[in-house]
Formats: sequence, C-alpha cells, structure tokens
Amino acid sequence: MKTKHPYAQKRETIINVHGDRHVDPWFWLRNKDQPEVLQYLQDENQYTKDAMQDTENLQKSIYQEIRARIKEDDSSVPTKDGKYWYYSRFRKGDQYPLHCRKANIDGKAQGAEEIYLDVNQLANDNDFLELGICEVSPNHNILAYSQDIDGSERYDLHFRNLETGQEFLETINNTHYSFEWGNDNQTVYYTVQDENLRPTRVYRHMLGQDVQKDELIYEETDSRFFVYLSKSSSDRFIYITVDGNNMSEHYFLDANDKLAKPMLIQKRRENIEYDVDDRENLFYILHNDNAKDFALATCPIDKPSAENWQTYIQHQSGTLILGFQLYKDFLVVSYRSNALPITKIHQFSTGKTHTLKIDEEVYALNIIGSREWDSTHIRFSYSSMTTPASLYDYNMLNKKRDLLKIAPVLGGFDKNNYKTKRIFATSKDGVKIPISILHHKDTPIDSSAPLYLYAYGAYGSSTDVSFGSTRISLVDRGFIFAIAHTRGGKEMGWDWYEQGKLLNKKNTFDDFICCAKYLCQTNWTSYGNIVACGGSAGGMLMGVIANQEPKIFKAIIAHVPFVDVLNTMLDESLPLTTLEYNEWGNPKDKKYYDYIKSYSPYDNVKAQHYPNMLITGGLNDPRVTYWEPAKWVAKLRDLKQDNNLLLLKIDMGAGHGGASGRWESLKEIALDYAFILKVFNKIN
Repeated sequence: MKTKHPYAQKRETIINVHGDRHVDPWFWLRNKDQPEVLQYLQDENQYTKDAMQDTENLQKSIYQEIRARIKEDDSSVPTKDGKYWYYSRFRKGDQYPLHCRKANIDGKAQGAEEIYLDVNQLANDNDFLELGICEVSPNHNILAYSQDIDGSERYDLHFRNLETGQEFLETINNTHYSFEWGNDNQTVYYTVQDENLRPTRVYRHMLGQDVQKDELIYEETDSRFFVYLSKSSSDRFIYITVDGNNMSEHYFLDANDKLAKPMLIQKRRENIEYDVDDRENLFYILHNDNAKDFALATCPIDKPSAENWQTYIQHQSGTLILGFQLYKDFLVVSYRSNALPITKIHQFSTGKTHTLKIDEEVYALNIIGSREWDSTHIRFSYSSMTTPASLYDYNMLNKKRDLLKIAPVLGGFDKNNYKTKRIFATSKDGVKIPISILHHKDTPIDSSAPLYLYAYGAYGSSTDVSFGSTRISLVDRGFIFAIAHTRGGKEMGWDWYEQGKLLNKKNTFDDFICCAKYLCQTNWTSYGNIVACGGSAGGMLMGVIANQEPKIFKAIIAHVPFVDVLNTMLDESLPLTTLEYNEWGNPKDKKYYDYIKSYSPYDNVKAQHYPNMLITGGLNDPRVTYWEPAKWVAKLRDLKQDNNLLLLKIDMGAGHGGASGRWESLKEIALDYAFILKVFNKIN
C-alpha cells in the first residue's frame, strides 16, 4: 500500500523584522532532535520511494548503464615528487581509491607499489566517508589524513608512519579540510572550527605531543571570515588566508621555523581580494585593487604592504585572471575570456611569454601543474562536452605536449556521434547570455526534442563545459543537454559576477528564464518540454523559476536547494550566514531584507500550478540545512493546485555533497534520470 502524502502540520512561528510580521508555519521542522521531525522526513522518503516504485527496474538499468562506462580498475597517471611517483587507483568494485606510490628510479616509477592509504579501509562499515586531507610529509615518511564519517564536514585528523605502518597516538578532532606541513617533518599546522562550524583558528602541533598543548597561532574573531592554510610553491612559507567573500587578508610564516609567528602582508580592505605566492625575494600578488578583473603585482618580501606593489601583469577589462602558479623559472597564469579558459606561460630567464593552444571552439582546461619547484613541465587536462578528459605533459621550454591518458569511456562511446555548440540568448536587459549545448547527431533540432537545462550562477563560480559520461544516458535517449552560463558566475569576467549578486541577483533568474525561452524560440525544444536542474545556490534558482515561470518547465530537479533565503540570512548561528553577506546582502539592512524577501523561493510559493519536482537534501548538511528543502516542500504541498509529482528525498546519513563513494553517487543520478523519464513518459 502506498504511503500517503506526509503533510506537515502548520505551527505558526512569528519573526518580527523591520516591523514586518514574518510568519513561518513550518519553522518547527528545524529541530531534528525531535522524533516527530525525523519521522516526518522518513515518511517523505518512503513516499518518494513509493511514487518511484514503477521506475525501480529503470533506475537499476540506468545505474548499470552508467557504471558500465566506467573503467572500474582505473588508475591516475603517476606524478613525480622527489624520490617517489604518486598516484591513485581503484580496484574493481571498490567505492573508494587506493593512494599509492612507487620509487623514482632513473626518472621513472619503478619497483614495488606501496599503498599508503586505502580509503576503503577507512570507510569500513560507515555509510559515509569523505577524505579531507591526504598529505605526505616533505621527507615522504609520514602521512597526515583526515576523515568525515557523516557529512557534517567535521574532520578527525590522523598521522601514520609510512616506514613502519604504525598510527601515531594522537587524533585531532573537529578540524577543517585545511592543513600544512612544516619543513622539519615534525611540525604541522591545522585549522579548527568554532561552535558554528566556521574554521576560525590555526594551531601548531608537534608530532607525538599532547594535542592539548598545541599552540594557537591565529584566531579570527570576525564572523564574516573563514581561515585557510596553504604552502608556497617554493616551500619557503606557510600562508594563512583570511577569506571573507570578496575581501581577504594574508599572513606568512617561515616553514623552516617551528616557532615562527604569522606576519601580515596587507591588512584587509573592503571589497579587495588578493592571493599570494613567492619566488626569490619577491611576493607575487594577484589582486583586484583598482583592477576589477585582477592584476598581478610584485613586492619585496620584507615590504609586502600594498603601497609597495608594483604591477607585473596589467589589468585587462573583460579578461579575468583566475590564478597563477610559480616555478623556479616559469610563471603560469590562467585567464577566462568570453566564457573560455586561457593559459599563458612566462619564462623568467628569457622574458618570453606564450599561450597554450587549444583547438576546439568550446572546451574546459584544468592546469594541474607540477609538484616540483624546479620543473620545466606542467600537466594539464583538456576536455569538451564531446571529448573525454585528456591529460598531457607540457614542456614549457619547447612547447611540446605528450598525451598521457584519455579518460576511458567504455560501452562503445564514439565522440563522433555527438555535437556541441555555443549559442547566445538575450536577457531582459539586452545582455547576451552564453548557452553551451550537447546533443546526439541524430537528434532532430525541430522543437520536438526534450531538453535538460542546468545552471548554477552564484559566488562567481563558472560552469566549465567539461565532459560528463553520465549525460550520455539522457542524450542517447534523445534529450538535448544545455548549460546556461547566467550572471552570478565569472564566465565573462568579474562584472558578470557582480551583475548577479546582492541587489542584482534577479539578473540570474531572468537570464535562466530567457535562455529557456530562447531555446524554445529557436527550435531546440518547446515550452513545457524542459527539465531544469540546479543545486545549492543553483537550487535557489530552481525555486525562483518554479514560482515565476512554471509553465515553461515540465520538471524541475533541485539538489540541496538554498531556498529559505530570508530566514537563513537572518540566522547568524548558521555556518555560512555572516560570510555570505557580501553575496546576498545583510537583511538587517531593510533594502536587502525587502529585496531578498521579494525572490526567496520559500517566501514566494503561491497558489498555482507547479512543474513535476524532485527535491533533495542531506540531514547532516552544514551548508544548506535539511530543513530548507523540507520546509519548501511542505509549503508547496499546502499551496500548489496541480497533481504533478512533488518528491522530497533526504539522505539521512550524508551532507551537502550527497552520498559518498563512486557507486552510491551514481544511484542518485539514476534516480534523477528515472524521474525525468517518468514525467516525460519515456520509461519504456
């Protein structure tokens, strides 16, 4: 017998802000310590399972189909780091990788394989396992690794002697995924989270020492900032980064001095971000001070403040500098222009610069670099929507590239069966919005094809047009796959980001809707023949379009959706709230309160027809709390005026990223695709 709708009971909670009597009938769902809340979520899960019962065989089939494209015993290409070559590999059937190394003999990986960390053993009987850090000491003798077993992003840090295989006695709890080794192989630096899950403190630990004696070397007291650690490319310094979403501050300390104190580079300034690395006697500083798309400067290490910064690479409007990598004789700079990645390489000894050439029109490029400072080679991975990731070694001296590996796609995949294209839609204000498209060569472009439209559009995160083997399962069934590069990302530069945040956030929603309409107007698909998908901040986008333009979409999938925006941004006890005032605005300011309230998906659910909807969350998610999707579904059920599917699936043992392990995550994709095929009447 099928489970009935688990309607949530209304319990009026009143929140008064700026004189506004803000009523929240489902506020009580926030308390997961109450058995009735857990029971309600379990009932929702059972309802979803029952509603999808007729697709169980299809889900299994899609899962096996996707899995069959994956080389189960795959291995990464070894990377040289001093006296070892490091790589990871999977055994057939394993959920998690083995981290391995072989000795460097005559410049090649030779001799017996050493498995220095089997993540499957860490997972053991746990339903969830996320590896935080996995870092070998500079002398290659000690491993530091951390693990999260419930998705809460609280990591326990451990150490292992790789010569003896013995674990050190100490375990450091509640760490964040940020860690660095001192150069003495005994001193380590790690970050710890506060009661609100914000990484705010940096400690120094000596191996074998009582953790209670660890020295606090930095603490951030401003709740708008998180603290991270990194090591310079030269291994000379350890950097402490204090990041506040569009504002940053950096400290450095000598990695050779176990008593070193952090030294400030440049004090934080409103809306100024910078990043730092070092070479010889100079800091190289990437910054946006009077350089919206960033510029690169240098300054003496003993005089690092901003008044001493000398421009090395000029700011160029519309060409965003994404980042840089330093080597003994080379500087590698990554850019983004016209929604495409570009990489330039400068040689210090000759002063010459050249561009890494890519042949395809639309592509993704990932500069992996090298683990070694004195290197003439870097690695890069290139892919497109039709080309699986191709890994190259690139000689920065003679510009020659060696293909090391093409990611295997089993099951008879032939890239010539697929086509990719870049088109542009016009948004409400006249701005051209890029859309990247993938389709099977036999799919008719006559408005008859169903279309899957994805977007994220927040935090300046750009959606690369990389290859995804799972998409083939939809594309081979006649779906067109499209990515809307809406404002809020950085595809077209820093302005693209600023035009989709704070009081410009509605541009993101308008862009997506205009892209959907344009795809219909140009015969890629038709109205009511689109499934829209987004997660987290992209889930917020899904909530807005569901409220504003429900008739365009046949279905909407929203993963861990940030939909209770107003309530979340009023709650400073949540991990990300204060950090994200620069993204969404602080609702204590009435103009932001009114603006957020005008689009917040949860607050704008209304009595109307909605598309078929599949909504997911994670019980232990510290980023988008489970109650956001749960409350949203409760309100939708209360007000919507249709019989379309509305399904909620809460993972009771995971966090923001969903299930862990390479096979379990495929089951989530299979559920998505089965839901799509069900509502499009394509189960058979």
